[in-house]
Amino acid sequence: MDIGWMAWTPVTASFFTFIVLMLIGMTVWQILSPSIARRGFLPIVTTRGDRLFISLLGSAYIHLAWLGLTEMAVWIATMISVVYLVTVMRWG
Repeated sequence: MDIGWMAWTPVTASFFTFIVLMLIGMTVWQILSPSIARRGFLPIVTTRGDRLFISLLGSAYIHLAWLGLTEMAVWIATMISVVYLVTVMRWG
């Protein structure tokens, strides 16, 4: 009976490792320097954690749209997502 295990390729493992490292880094940063809610170009007041969540969610949508609408390489969507993440974290 196949129980449907996920295929842990090196790329998949690196992706989840990177997400976990980002969450650990944000936790340490929050402990050492608590964030202050502020308003940037996003229409809501956000903290660092809020902006990280928004940027991760947006990056997922960028990748889904990229896969669904283009035939081009996924690494281009990844580069766009990194720019989006930096923009939201810095000015969002």
